[in-house]
Amino acid sequence: MNTKHYTYRVTWSPEDGEHVGLCAELPSLSWLAKTPEAALKGIQKIVSNVVVDMLASGEAVPVALAEKNYSGEFRVRIPPLVHRNLALMAAEQGVSLNRLASAKLAA
Repeated sequence: MNTKHYTYRVTWSPEDGEHVGLCAELPSLSWLAKTPEAALKGIQKIVSNVVVDMLASGEAVPVALAEKNYSGEFRVRIPPLVHRNLALMAAEQGVSLNRLASAKLAA
């Protein structure tokens, strides 16, 4: 398990007055630091330590988002009236409902 493949983000925390490092695969973890670089290094180190502990205790370790395979399909439930309006819009544009929804999601 290479924790460097995980998805990291550094953002400013107005509440703390510092930069905060985050990891998408382990959202309960964070690291505060005065600089963005230190926040990134800190979150990477804590994630690495937590993953080592998880492996040692037999816990399942999250797969890095970058290493997952995506099918390109997911199901979304919407109200019937929204479904109808989208179907009408797709018909008026001469495209499939799938193509219309994909374009709207990508926008």
